[in-house]
Amino acid sequence: MREYRTWQEILLERLAADKKRAIGYLDVALEEYQEDGDTPFFLMGIQNVIEARGGVSEVAKKIGIAPQVLSDLLSSEKAPRLDTLNTILQALGCRLSIQPLKDADASPDKDYSMATRENADPHLEVTTGSSNLH
Repeated sequence: MREYRTWQEILLERLAADKKRAIGYLDVALEEYQEDGDTPFFLMGIQNVIEARGGVSEVAKKIGIAPQVLSDLLSSEKAPRLDTLNTILQALGCRLSIQPLKDADASPDKDYSMATRENADPHLEVTTGSSNLH
């Protein structure tokens, strides 16, 4: 009798087999986050790559935190701090980078102004960037 696999199993197998595919997957997750601010979707993308690359315990060991801390971070509704995200991505073999928008003039209704230092959120989360190969 034929055994069926879930989409999740197939996805994890593909992400584990091809580092470029895994990085491309993270890049798409980040682009989607930038478009709609869906933090749980972005964190799910990171979690899928972590699972494909050895699991939470293995990656947590690489970055020097308890597996439960990493699991909690990935299941949060809040985006991780930039330094935390950077550490996780480095453990997965990639990094954040800044790239120009494809068509910056296409969205004149968006406000890209910076908050003044007095009004700035000290816990400002990641909202720009893209992961690339080293």
